[in-house]
Amino acid sequence: MALEAISGVNKLPFMNKFDEVQKKWDLQQIQIATSNFTNPYSLMAPPFENPAVNLPKILEHCKVRMEFDHGTTTLGFKYQGGVVLCADSRATSGEYIGSQTMKKIVELNNYMLGTLAGGAADCVYWDRVLARECRLHELRYKRRISVDAAARMMCNICAEYKGMGLVMGMILAGCDDEGSKLIYVDSEGMRSHGSVFSVGSGSPYALGVLDTGYRWDLSNEEAYDLARRAIYHATRKDAYSGGIVRLYHITDKGWRNVSNTDCHELHDVFENQPMNYENNPNMPCTSREWILQKLRQDVQAQMAAVTTEKAVNV
Repeated sequence: MALEAISGVNKLPFMNKFDEVQKKWDLQQIQIATSNFTNPYSLMAPPFENPAVNLPKILEHCKVRMEFDHGTTTLGFKYQGGVVLCADSRATSGEYIGSQTMKKIVELNNYMLGTLAGGAADCVYWDRVLARECRLHELRYKRRISVDAAARMMCNICAEYKGMGLVMGMILAGCDDEGSKLIYVDSEGMRSHGSVFSVGSGSPYALGVLDTGYRWDLSNEEAYDLARRAIYHATRKDAYSGGIVRLYHITDKGWRNVSNTDCHELHDVFENQPMNYENNPNMPCTSREWILQKLRQDVQAQMAAVTTEKAVNV
């Protein structure tokens, strides 16, 4: 064998082992399938065009049932004290609850967070890629990546894989040199700045609570209470949301995990809430008494406006 290696005879095709060709082919296929290990942006595409449209047709022809159902509730809003992110922790596959402890708020760096909504595999994979790019940016340029740059990077990735079946809705929140930022990015390549966002199957219920109780001058405790209540009410109405309500607060000093509270504990707190909030300016936002007081104030303001208008016309 040593003489064959020195003379190069072992490199001749007829000197190879009987399974050498098969091994080389297998190795080549493994390298193609795991190309994203060295380049995370290079994923193995399906062997047909337009997967989002053609895959259901192929499954129907083969009589294979594979329904890609998903659900969650995540939210974020800006206020005078920074940015608050809140999310549930239930991961579902159709009617099956896969996990009650899914972490849907991902720490991208010490000043930026991202939420997960959509396909669990898509969200977790691309959030990890984004966290990697944020770290590489810090090492290359000796400064943190801005929230806008991170959102633009994720938007470009989504646009590149548009129509390939990617299902993802992400809220990026953080603080940089320009202040607090809250940006929504989805798998269609959409990128939108805003003050209040909620993503997932339970978002209509969460947005109803946020529309009622949100205002810019919230105190920290009022903001925490509003976020927890919004997620709690979503878990009560949406079967695909539940588990642990995770709450994060982001300021110019970095993010902080405020609380991780089970939905059952929040139910006990909110159901047994005392009724002595009349005319109390520090009552929790979205409590029944707070809403009634706000409605009374709105009616009184409208009546005062009508009276003033009549007096001016006279």
